[in-house]
Amino acid sequence: MSITTLRGRVGVTLPAGLTRHLGLLTVLLVIGAVTAVNSPAFLTGTNLLNVSQQVAVTAVLAAGLTLLMTAGGIDFSLGSIAAVTSGVVAQLISSGVDGWTAALAGVAVGAAIGLVNGSVVTFFRVAPFVATLATSTVLGGVALLIIDGQSVSIGDHLEVLGFGEVLGAVPALVVLASLVCLAAGLIMRWTAFGRNAFAIGGNENAARLAGIPVARTKLLLYTLSGLLAGLGGVMLVSRLGAASPGTGGLQLELTVVAAVVIGGTALHGGSGTVVGTVLGVILLGVVANALNLLQVDAHYQDVAVGGVLLVAAITNHLRGRDRGTTR
Repeated sequence: MSITTLRGRVGVTLPAGLTRHLGLLTVLLVIGAVTAVNSPAFLTGTNLLNVSQQVAVTAVLAAGLTLLMTAGGIDFSLGSIAAVTSGVVAQLISSGVDGWTAALAGVAVGAAIGLVNGSVVTFFRVAPFVATLATSTVLGGVALLIIDGQSVSIGDHLEVLGFGEVLGAVPALVVLASLVCLAAGLIMRWTAFGRNAFAIGGNENAARLAGIPVARTKLLLYTLSGLLAGLGGVMLVSRLGAASPGTGGLQLELTVVAAVVIGGTALHGGSGTVVGTVLGVILLGVVANALNLLQVDAHYQDVAVGGVLLVAAITNHLRGRDRGTTR
């Protein structure tokens, strides 16, 4: 029996947001329940806090990507931007620059890279996939050059961000990620900028004819996405206490894209929610944590993420095709 039929028979109306993400919530609860049965440590406060801190960076990057993908864009360089940013911050701090000044510089670097990506896509009309994939490759090398292929420690700088707590219980990283996601959600739902992004993703030519500043909006979206990737890099280095060759990079990029797609944001643009993205982020974090607790080979985590992404992409495509048929 479908949810729609059930609502009609019993006269119950479920909130639109709950109905939209009911499948994702169900999968999340099932995985959580199975893991809890097989590993009592899963539901401990320590483990749940650990999971929340691990997904905080992913959530920040995914929030920016959700806005961008809603407008029909894509950015495969976010993990590499985070890697470059973490290296810049670490090197500045090791050179004697104040931690927070270095952090602001790192965020600015991320925004600048996002601006470059946006310019290449918007003004030179290079396909977003090609442009950002090329940028990712370049930045991967730049990140290693910045730290000379070695780990660069930041000591106790930015410790308040990486290990601090709000109200004595909630990790500062989680609070920051929550604020970023809340802001992104409000922008998407309640601002002209957010509505413009939806319009561009739905039909760019129609949006242009309607007077929407398409080029400027896309440029700002790529810049914002880069800025949040830069912030993610700052969060990473504050948590790890150092920038290293393994910080950020391709694995983070794929996880972020997977979370956004799993959350229901259309690959072709025009639809998406930050709530769905957050659920996607949490789902991937729980899966990784479950595999770790169940002592499954770490390589299977990549298999799991890739498999879930493939299923989500197929579902996304079918949903878009059905929507087009309906129209």
